[in-house]
Parts: sequence; structure tokens; C-alpha cells
Amino acid sequence: MGIKDLLVMKTPVPTLGGRTVLITGAASGIGRATAEAAARDGAQLVLTDLHADALDDVVKRINTSGGEVVYHQAGDISDHQWVSTFARQVDAEVGVMDVVMNIAGVSAWGTVDNLEHRHWRTMVDVNLMGPIHVIESFVPQMIRRGAGGHLVNVSSAAGLLAFPWHAAYSASKFGVRGMSEVLRFDLRRHGIGVSLVCPGGVDTPLVDTVDIVGVDRTDPRVKAAVANFHKVAVSPEKAAQAILAGVRRNRFLVYTSFDVRFGYWWARKFALPYEIVMRVANDRFDRLARISSPESSSRTSAPDGSDATP
Repeated sequence: MGIKDLLVMKTPVPTLGGRTVLITGAASGIGRATAEAAARDGAQLVLTDLHADALDDVVKRINTSGGEVVYHQAGDISDHQWVSTFARQVDAEVGVMDVVMNIAGVSAWGTVDNLEHRHWRTMVDVNLMGPIHVIESFVPQMIRRGAGGHLVNVSSAAGLLAFPWHAAYSASKFGVRGMSEVLRFDLRRHGIGVSLVCPGGVDTPLVDTVDIVGVDRTDPRVKAAVANFHKVAVSPEKAAQAILAGVRRNRFLVYTSFDVRFGYWWARKFALPYEIVMRVANDRFDRLARISSPESSSRTSAPDGSDATP
């Protein structure tokens, strides 16, 4: 094997046409947009989501528009037993997946003094253990089949950069990133590509429902910050196109917007300026938290702004 063979891997899934694709979190946001885009490309879809009614609606929309959902079932990917049972049913009724996409996720932000154990546990259970359950239940079959395939794991810009208030969320998303970097090389010899998707702002329902612990979301200043986010966020459809392009081109790092690509490059090249920017961002978020917190009158912050929360 030459150097070129070591560096260049043949694209395992150059087209989704006729391929069987599993997508988690398919009932809304990026998951739904990706399912609909994959259906238009001719994929045969296996879909799951926690919310049964919303999932049924997506399945109906795809099937009536000429797409093909070959199997769907609502369930909780943080439940290992459920995922194992789901995988056995899919194996029996559909067969081995060509592409597995871990898109489902939840979010909660807050400082360590505001976050409760349940917030940390939920982030890890859904965002990290959920993809792990899916990987261990669906990828070994792809390996044994010996025909290659592709794995997509959705992390976040918060899996690349140290955003304020994101400790619990980033714990899960950095975990997805680390796991994916290892699997990128572990699965290569089996002809299975791996894509790590790192979205920045994406205008999904998650934006308006994210749990910002210790912050009053009805505060006009918080509402203004959320409104500004909507202005710069990309659509779920744009994110979906980036994901599918990443699969077709066998890209490892998949960005949904230029700002995340630039930010990650900048953080690696300019460590000290990056640290200064993060400190300034934390200070600003701390001030927003203190003025919008229901308990702002009794809260105090550390001199260095360590009492910050996104």
C-alpha cells in the first residue's frame, strides 16, 4: 500500500440513490430536513424520533411526495434497550444500513452554579450515549457485510469552541467529536466513511425551546439576543445539504456555515487572541445573566466574570 492509498480513501457512498439510510431525530429541524433531502435523492429511509405524532407527519409527507420510508418507529435513543430492540427489528425487516446518521439532540445552557445534575445527565444521555447506542447497534452489521457505508455524527460548533454557558452541552458534543475522530480511522479499513457535522446557528425549534438555566427568557434583552440569532442562523435545509454533500464527498469535518469553519481555524492558529475573545464573551454573557435572572438582586459574580451563562 502506497502513501496515496493511505491518504486517499475511495468515497464509500457517492450517491444516496437506492441506499438505505437511518436518520435519528427525523421529526423536526435538521433531522427532518435531511430526511426530506435524502428522500429526494432516492434514499430508502429508516426514521426514528422521540415524538411519534411529528414523526408520522414527516413519514406521510415524504411518502406522498414520492419518497420512500421503508421503516419508522418512535423511541428514545438514550434508552439502550429500546435502541437494541429497534435495531433487531430493522435488521429483520429492512436489512443492513448503508448510511447511519446520528442527528437527534437536545440542548441546555447555564453556569455550573445554575445547572442541576439532571441537565448534565440529559446532555450526556441523549447527545453522547444516544449516538453510541445507535453506533453499537447498527455499525457492526455494516462491518460484517463488508460493503462499506457511511456514519454521520452531528456534534456542534460547541464541540469545537469554548462557548460561554455551554459546559454541559459541550461535554456531550466534544465527546461526539472525540469518538468520531477515532472511528474515522477505525472504520476506514472497512470502507466506512465518517462525517462529523459541526453546525453553528441553525434556525430550528430547538432555538426557542433550549433550556437556559437561571435566565428569564421573557426578558426583552434575552428576547433581543434570540432574535439576533435567528437573523444569522442558516436554515435546516441548508444544513441538510451540507450533510448530504459531506457523505457524497466523504468529508470528515462538515460545516453548515462559514463562521464555524473560520472560527475553528482561527482558534487553532491564534490561541491567545482566541482565549481573550472567549473571556470577553464570558464577561458579556455574565452581565446578561445577572440583569435577566429572576434572582438577580441576590446574585453576585466573581471578579473575573466566572459566573457567566449562555
